Amino acid sequence: MNKKNILILGGGGYVGCNLVRKLLKQNHNVIVYDLFLYKDDVFSDLKNDRNLTTINGDIRDLNKLETILENVNIIIHLACISNDPSYELNPKLGEDINFTCFPKLINKINKFNIEQFIYASSSSVYGIKEESSVTEDLKAEPITDYSKFKLECENILLNDQGKFLKTIIRPATVCGYSERQRLDVIVNILTNHAFFNKKIIIHGGEQLRPNIHIDDMSDSYIHVMKNSKISNNEIFNV
Repeated sequence: MNKKNILILGGGGYVGCNLVRKLLKQNHNVIVYDLFLYKDDVFSDLKNDRNLTTINGDIRDLNKLETILENVNIIIHLACISNDPSYELNPKLGEDINFTCFPKLINKINKFNIEQFIYASSSSVYGIKEESSVTEDLKAEPITDYSKFKLECENILLNDQGKFLKTIIRPATVCGYSERQRLDVIVNILTNHAFFNKKIIIHGGEQLRPNIHIDDMSDSYIHVMKNSKISNNEIFNV
C-alpha cells in the first residue's frame, strides 16, 4: 500500500494507541486528533518519529479540525465516549461527542479530497440476540443511548452522497495491552482479578460475549484500508 496521510480521530485512546504504532511501522504519516482526557504521554516513545503528529483537539471543534484536513487521505473515526457506564455519567456530553457532531463532521470532510472514511461503531447495536452467531444480516436492535447513537451514525454515513469510500466496523469487546490501558473491559477485568486476587468471579454464566485481541482489532482497520474499494459501503463485524 502506498504511503498515506492518515487522520485518526480518537487516536490517543485504547485501540488508537495500538493502531498508530502499526501504521507508523508501515511508514504511513499519522495524525492523531484527541483530547487525551486520560493520559497525555501515550506516544512519548515516538516523540522523534517524523511521521507522527499529535494534536490536542475536541472532535466537536470542527473549525480546528478543518485546518488539518487539506492533505489527509484516510480518516479512521475512533473518537467517542466509549461505553455505557461512561456515557451515563454525562448523557448530554455523550450525545454531543458520539452523535450530534457526526453529521456536521461528514459535511465538513465532503469539502476535501478524502479518499476513505472508516467508522468504529459497536457490536452493541445488535442488542440482545437469541442467535448464537450474530451476523451482519441480523436486525440491529440497540438498547442503550450509546448503541442507538452508534447506529444513527452508521445510517448517516451510509446515506451520505459524498465521493469518499466508507466502511463501518462493529467491534467485539477488545482486550489486551495498550499504552492507554483500559481495565473496564471484560477480559482485562478477569485478568486483573486473576493476577491480583488469584480468582475471578463470573456473574451468571449462560451469557455469551464476543471478544477480540487489540492487535487483531487494529489489523482489521489496516485490512479495510488496503481493500478500500471492495469494503466500500460495507458493514463488518470484527
